[in-house]
Amino acid sequence: MFRHLLIAATAFSIVLPGVASAQVRELPREQNREQLRQQPREQPGRSGGREAVRDMPSADRILRQLEAAPTTRVTPQRRVTVQEFKRRPDLRRAAPSIEIQSINFAFGSAEIPYSQYDKVEQIANALKRLVSRRPGTRILIEGHTDAVGSDASNLALSERRAASLKRVLVREFGISSRTLETVGYGEEYLLVPTQYENWENRRVTLRRVDEFLR
Repeated sequence: MFRHLLIAATAFSIVLPGVASAQVRELPREQNREQLRQQPREQPGRSGGREAVRDMPSADRILRQLEAAPTTRVTPQRRVTVQEFKRRPDLRRAAPSIEIQSINFAFGSAEIPYSQYDKVEQIANALKRLVSRRPGTRILIEGHTDAVGSDASNLALSERRAASLKRVLVREFGISSRTLETVGYGEEYLLVPTQYENWENRRVTLRRVDEFLR
């Protein structure tokens, strides 16, 4: 009997971590904090062997994901302003989007170096095609950081990263500034719940929001 209980307990301990990790995606702040408290400590500057840079999505893929239908439709009477949208996680989740993790923001920096402009060009090409097909397109550029540093400094940094991408798209690639909105969320929506430096959390997200705005 004791042996059977021991085997069951061992199997339970093996299965549960796999189940928990499969559910981690982009977590709101409260869940992030709980994940961070439960995590074993890592060495600063490391991210569990996940340092390889993700490939830049092609213009075709960016276009395809941003052209997708929202997962939730809103009636014209329930549409909101851009500022209201930024504060509505439910609408944010429903809007078609794509994560851009391959533009290399250095730790603590919002600068997009010239060496990264070929990646930004993929975004610009997709947006030009999208606007030609859907006049009135509005794209929200979200800036995100990892969890190193204070909430206030990360929020300010994420806002600068979003503004930096908009500036390059407008000045260097001719995208209309009216098409683009920006917002910074700091460490509020971590993709990888770690309190240490992590390249996957230093990212921008493109989100098509015109079907939610009045």
